Amino acid sequence: MQKKKFMRNKLLLTLLTFCIGNLMISQNIIINELDSRQSGVDTAEFIELKTQSPNTSLDGYVLVLFNGSNSGGNTSYFALDLDGFVTDFNGLFVIGGPDVSPSPNFFVSQNAFQNGTDAVGIYVGNDFDYPEGTLATTSNLVDALVYTHGQTDGQDLPTLLGFSGIINENQNGEGLTQSIQRSSDGTWFVADPTPRLPNEGGGITPIFIEVFTNTENILNEGDNFTISIESSQTLTEELILDYTLVNNGFNEDDFTGSTSITIPVGEDFASTTVSIIDDDLDEGDEMILISIIEPAPPYVLLQDEIEKVVIDNDFVVADWGSPVDPTYGVVNSTAPSGYYADLDGKAGQELIDAIQGIIAEEFVVRTHTYTDIIDILKAADQSPDNSNQVWLVYREENRPKFMFQTGSTGTSFWNREHVYPRSRGGFFSIEEDEEATGINVWWNTTADSLRHGNSDAHALRAADANENSSRGNQHFGEYTGPADTEGSFYGDVARSAFYMAIRYNDLDVVNGFPSTTGELGDLATLLNWHELDPSDDFEMNRNNVIYQWQQNRNPFIDFPELVDYIWGENQGEVWNQPLSSVSEEFVNFNFYPNPTSGKLNINGLKDAELEIFTLEGKLLQKNSIESDTSLQLNLESGIYLLRFTSNYNSVVKRLIVK
Repeated sequence: MQKKKFMRNKLLLTLLTFCIGNLMISQNIIINELDSRQSGVDTAEFIELKTQSPNTSLDGYVLVLFNGSNSGGNTSYFALDLDGFVTDFNGLFVIGGPDVSPSPNFFVSQNAFQNGTDAVGIYVGNDFDYPEGTLATTSNLVDALVYTHGQTDGQDLPTLLGFSGIINENQNGEGLTQSIQRSSDGTWFVADPTPRLPNEGGGITPIFIEVFTNTENILNEGDNFTISIESSQTLTEELILDYTLVNNGFNEDDFTGSTSITIPVGEDFASTTVSIIDDDLDEGDEMILISIIEPAPPYVLLQDEIEKVVIDNDFVVADWGSPVDPTYGVVNSTAPSGYYADLDGKAGQELIDAIQGIIAEEFVVRTHTYTDIIDILKAADQSPDNSNQVWLVYREENRPKFMFQTGSTGTSFWNREHVYPRSRGGFFSIEEDEEATGINVWWNTTADSLRHGNSDAHALRAADANENSSRGNQHFGEYTGPADTEGSFYGDVARSAFYMAIRYNDLDVVNGFPSTTGELGDLATLLNWHELDPSDDFEMNRNNVIYQWQQNRNPFIDFPELVDYIWGENQGEVWNQPLSSVSEEFVNFNFYPNPTSGKLNINGLKDAELEIFTLEGKLLQKNSIESDTSLQLNLESGIYLLRFTSNYNSVVKRLIVK
């Protein structure tokens, strides 16, 4: 039995095979069982195919899934070429999710199969014959199943596929726990799932092998863990199971221990111990994949492709702080000399055009694929506290890089958040991701390439997946972030929105909460946030990382005061680049204690002003500071923003009042 990881060479069908006709072919391979829905995330869904004879090659066939929803239009959304696959000793072949037990012959990601009204078809052909969006058809069709969970759409699928009726997986009222199965006379019934077992009994009874470990899914370098196997009956012959742990960066240099387990004659259990090597290399957190070589009949694995994460203890802590503990002036801009020279002496629309000319310059600025954004964010949003984690906007917390969301559940995962929502910007229509990715694979772009806003890293952030959904496409001001956070993202998202408004034609930031595509609000809120949360080292480092990929920068991070020349109090005035963007007024400045019970000591400032704001931007208090001083604050318990201003330069700090 071959597994999913081998390279499959396409075998050409002979002319004789095509002349046999669908009738004879359909007697050879059928759809035998479907479980498309469970409670919660569909991690145990599967499709089972069956051939008349055991150990039959599936070369020449392709499995195609069709979406019968109103938006899907009865067209294909998934195609799996079956070349290289062979049915088992009962003539069965299971394609399923990671939690299917017994283990599938071929794994798909969780929630891969839609819940209905949808369809499954087997065709003579190749996967490239059925690209996404192919209308369901009977041409070259071998077998089909149209199914539902009681939905009313998809009513045209039976006619398009020559299938009689629509099978309701929930017809017994237990649709979250049952599957659609084919009987020996070709009719369909709904019962408890039987993956890798004949639907009505009979056949060869497998000897099931359970695979389990003695640890949770998270391991640390230096840990040991045990892999155990247990058979469903005492064995009359020795069973040797070989397995691999190698997966991407995790290889033979990262562990010690045997890669085989033997159950002796007369026994039903065996185990082995694996030791994770604690090296001195910062390799990042890595995923182990316990992948077991399929045993010979009549053995069937109950589990396979078991994932474990190894946490690397050699992570790096940056010299600069996170957004909730910001530093300033540690990270310098990597903009080349003269990068912003064309802005000097310009004002109004001429200044806006000059900025756009730099950050959208054709043949210089690059756009990468939406897939590349994952790697870009892992670098750009890397946590200063731990190089193996990303910093999440809005939630203001770290999350392991390996916890990027790949399935339908968002809990504990992070994903890509569009600061300027796609539905607000109208940049849905983009080229499909290319197979090749990386910093040297990119598209040319202009100010009119609005579709490229979908994968512009300056406007995408690592975010908690559930918080991303909570924000949705709300305007800023409607959305102010989760409760009990410090608002450390305020200025970040403001400057990102300002960048998008200049980078792409047909985008703008405006007052209020508009419904017009191409407009994002609220400008007044964003201007306030920009002032309350100034650009820090985290943002500057982010700007530098993205510049390596895209060859453009966010100018409102390099020169935050530019915002006032376009939207603020300096509109219409001539801009000239300052000699230095790093303020020296606050080099020796500090305040303490923090948290405080009310008293605040301030050292290192002269002729300055202190303003105290709520996280929402409401001014509560203003004090003049002539020299080192102590203030008694009359504030309730909570988190506040302190803005210190000296010689027209400002810095914002956060204060916790107990």
